[in-house]
Amino acid sequence: MGKRIVWAEQAKADIRGIEQPIAWQILKTLARYAQTGEGNTKQLRGIEPPLIRLRAQDHRVFFRDKGEYLEISRVLHRKEAYR
Repeated sequence: MGKRIVWAEQAKADIRGIEQPIAWQILKTLARYAQTGEGNTKQLRGIEPPLIRLRAQDHRVFFRDKGEYLEISRVLHRKEAYR
């Protein structure tokens, strides 16, 4: 069984600002990760509590794994993600 996904307000605004076909691909990638744990992820160093980055096409989904659910904090284009 997969984990629930909980969206921060900023993450909701981020995903709404992305073109719909690209947003659907990001959501599919995120859903696959939530169900199976599969995906290109990396735990970012030097950030507490730990923040995880998931690559989804040209975008990055930043979230925290809270055990029972994933808390999505941001969805950014890769050019903006690390500024």
